Order: sequence, then structure tokens, then C-alpha cells
Amino acid sequence: MSDEEEIHSNAEEEEITDLSSSDVCTKYQEAAKIVNLALQGLILQCVPGAKIIDLCQFGTTVIETQAAKLYTKKVEGAAVEKGVAFPVCVSVNEIVCNHSPLPTEELPPIKAGDIVKIDLGCHIDGYIAVAAHTLVVPDSDASPAVDSKLGNVAVAAYNAMLVASAHIKAGSKNTEVTAAVEKVAKTYGVSPISSVRMHQMKRFVIDGVKEVALKEPNPDDQDELEEKVPECEFEQYEVYAIDVAMSTGEGKARPADLRTTVFKRNVESNYKLKMKASRQLLSEVDKKYPTLPFTLSHFEDERTAKMGVNECVGHGLLIPYPSLAEKVDEKVAHFKCTVLLLPSGTSRVSGLDLPEYFKSDVKVDEETAAVLKEIEEAAERKARRAAKKKAAKKKKK
Repeated sequence: MSDEEEIHSNAEEEEITDLSSSDVCTKYQEAAKIVNLALQGLILQCVPGAKIIDLCQFGTTVIETQAAKLYTKKVEGAAVEKGVAFPVCVSVNEIVCNHSPLPTEELPPIKAGDIVKIDLGCHIDGYIAVAAHTLVVPDSDASPAVDSKLGNVAVAAYNAMLVASAHIKAGSKNTEVTAAVEKVAKTYGVSPISSVRMHQMKRFVIDGVKEVALKEPNPDDQDELEEKVPECEFEQYEVYAIDVAMSTGEGKARPADLRTTVFKRNVESNYKLKMKASRQLLSEVDKKYPTLPFTLSHFEDERTAKMGVNECVGHGLLIPYPSLAEKVDEKVAHFKCTVLLLPSGTSRVSGLDLPEYFKSDVKVDEETAAVLKEIEEAAERKARRAAKKKAAKKKKK
């Protein structure tokens, strides 16, 4: 074989892992369908008296069951990996995110009027789709009563997610998205949660190098300046998690007084652990969750997991995702979706519609209104095409 033929052969063998491959694109879309299905199911389960641990388990079961039905054939003798990409988290009222309690540390059941934020992710062969949704627990079959304060923050967070999705396109910069999100927040008189970030996602990577901040750092706040997100440009075939959380308070969420249960393996760090429980935990993590976030509630031996996690975190082997909280009296809303940067434009594949009971009397500026209208019209066109396709398929049968 000539050198030229060998180079050509190697190029053919190299696996394509971005959206330029239709197979990769399909895997992202299938993961997104499962994410949306799990969210829809969880919304129906959010009734007075429901336990958070049961909700988390329900969502996990939906993701694992649905994922198991897809790509069942082995590839080169190995099963296609699939399942939970981000643990199902159910955060109530002032808790912003990352709450996935242990069975032995269950909080009181949810009640009518509670603001519930659901956050989860699924992957097919490492290709990840994520979503988050905010709802109010209903008292009965009637729509929940929502005051203007909650209405404004929910509508602001959702619209900011849509506007950010429209701004994330090839050639644009992350600073443009941050400015657009801040503009929406200012219009509704609410604050973006400064510690929340949007991330690029790649195969088996849930938070890639490219990030988008929800707000520019305060020049007088040294801590915020140190966490300033570097400028970057979006490129075709990339995938992003559009993550927006907003508050009626200052937007400075802090670690909640709850046990941190969500972690991710730091693949760049190694250390010879001293405690047996720590070694046991890390061994199981490396086997089951080598790259993606997990929750301690997924481990059968809860006691060993709780004992071993501190040493693993202390030596940088595990990255914690603490539950974040706002002040008790503040309202918080959290929405997240997944977008694919395709040649035809940015496609939003996960995330549900804003609940109808979230309303606001605030009038947005003309530019934002035009973007939102364009998104709404695109969604209507997509729905009509889907209905037409479904009707044609039915007629064919």
C-alpha cells in the first residue's frame, strides 16, 4: 500500500464524532426525545405528597428504560453505551439546582404551590441531550395560582433561553449571548444566577471548554472577575446546553445546607487513596461513570459512598456539583435546552414549552420581541411539517 493509500485508509477509519455525521445527529436527537419524555412524565408525577427521591428514581427509570430500547446491536463486539448523562435533580423553591437526595436523607414531600425545578440528561453512545424545566405543584386539576413576581422570573428565564438559542450560531461570540440574556433579565427586573453557565457538549463531555456566562462580572467584585468566562466563537457542527436560571433576588446563589450528592470524575487527576471506602468508591466510579456526572444515590452501598467521597474530592479526583440556593423568600426559575449548530441553522432539540400559567405583563423591547416572534413562527412551521408528515404516514398505512 502506498503512503497516499495508507493516509486515505486511516482517514476512513477515523470516527466522525460531530454533527457532520448524520448518525451522530440522530443520536443527539434520540437522546433529546428521551429527555423530553422523562420531563413530561415527571411533570405529571409532581403532585402534593410526592417524595423527591421517588421523582428522581422515576425520571432515572424512564431514561434508562427508553435508552435501552435503542441501538441494541453491538458495535465491534461491544454494546453501545447509553443512559443517564446527568442525574435527575429535583430542586424545590429557593433551591436552584443539583438536588438529588440520598434515600436516607429525604426532605419533606412536595406540596401545592411549591416551585419545582427538574434537571436531567440522557446520552446515546456518549452524545448528550440535557434539559431543565420549572413548574408549580398544582392543588387540584386547576392551573396553579402564580403571582406577578414568579410570573416575571419564569417568563424571563424561559425567554432568555429562547433568545440565547437564537444568538448561538456559527460566527457569533459568547459575549453577544451574555449581553442578550442580561438584556432580557433587566427588562423583567430579575437577576441571572451568576454561577450558572451554558456549556459546549461533545461526546462523553457534558461541560466543554467553550462557555457562556449569564451575566458580565461586576468590575467591583474580585470573586466575579476571577471567574470571568474567556471570549469564544461558535462554530458549525457544535452542540450546546442552553442553561438559564434567574432569581427575583441578587442572583448570587450559594451552596445550600444540603449534602452534595452529584459529582463527576476528574479524568485529569490521579492519587493513591488511603481509605478502603475511598478506593472502593473510585473503582466503582471509574467502572460505571468514568466521564459523566453521577449521584451517590445510584450506589448500592450508601454508607461506603458517603465515607469515601470526601477523600476523593479532597484530592481532586471528583468534582462536586453542590446544590445551590437563593434567599428563602426569593423566587427562582430554571430552564435548559440542547441546541445543535447545523448548516441549516441552530436547531433546539430538547426542552419543553413554558407552562401557560406563567404570565407577565412586562413589555419587551422591539429587538427581543422580533427574535421571540421569529422563534415562535419557526416552531409553528416545524409543527405543521410534523403534522403533515404524520398524516402522510397514516394515509400510506
